Amino acid sequence: MTKPDLVLLYRELTTWFTSNARALPWRQTRDPWAILLCEVMSQQTPVSRVIPTWYAWLEWWPTPADLAHASPADVLLAWDKMGYPRRALRLRECAREIVDRFDGEVPHQRIDLLSLPGIGPYTADAVLAFAYEEYSVVLDTNIRRVLARWDGEALPAPTQTKAELDRAQKFVPIAPEQAWRWNAAIMEFGALICTARNPQCLACPVVDTCGWKNAGYPSDTHAAKRTTQKWEGTNRQARGAIMGFLRTHPTSSFAEHVLQEATKLPDERFTPALKGLVTDGLISYENNGCYSLPHT
Repeated sequence: MTKPDLVLLYRELTTWFTSNARALPWRQTRDPWAILLCEVMSQQTPVSRVIPTWYAWLEWWPTPADLAHASPADVLLAWDKMGYPRRALRLRECAREIVDRFDGEVPHQRIDLLSLPGIGPYTADAVLAFAYEEYSVVLDTNIRRVLARWDGEALPAPTQTKAELDRAQKFVPIAPEQAWRWNAAIMEFGALICTARNPQCLACPVVDTCGWKNAGYPSDTHAAKRTTQKWEGTNRQARGAIMGFLRTHPTSSFAEHVLQEATKLPDERFTPALKGLVTDGLISYENNGCYSLPHT
């Protein structure tokens, strides 16, 4: 794609973004802590479920120092049914690191962000873009899909590749004030228009640049490698049942047989789920042989 094409693409997409972007609450702030919370919470979780939890966490723990002093049980209770609760404990660890190493301020450098517990390349780049309005190459699921389609594919590979990152970098303007806006615009475009299952091609402001459309919408070449996440009968479901019961009794502890009876899980599912939760620090095994939410 030539430079004039990139300039036109930037103008078209950011103009679309100005008129069509959702009024998400984290777009009304540049508080890096609020942005970091949002980005971690939004991983594999729909925005509609993130919003109330995000508001609640910022009310209870408006700064990293506030979260650093919270108990693991309080953090897990506040996480509620967001799924993947290890993220909640990692956020608490992250807050403690920010307090201990960065005087309570979310760091401004990518290398420092990446050194924090639970913060990977996507989250670090998102904080740089949306909190600090710095140059970064944000590459989430939505952006990967848009760039793959512009390149003629139905969907990107199941796992992100270096080639994808190199391709994404070519589209991001060098100027920071344009880079962060490009990242926001293309991400929202992927969420609302260039969706995975029902792309809104008739509403696409840059449809003429779409290699997938111009190639006649070829099928997904990576389909055989994709796996659909299950829920029923999985270890995740069993873990969720145990955690759900303990969240409804946050100050109590229970013997193993009581937990199993309450969750109605068979041995082959209950036992590995319980052991995994203890290993991950999501529940505590106490001296009396009972289990509870962790309080220290």
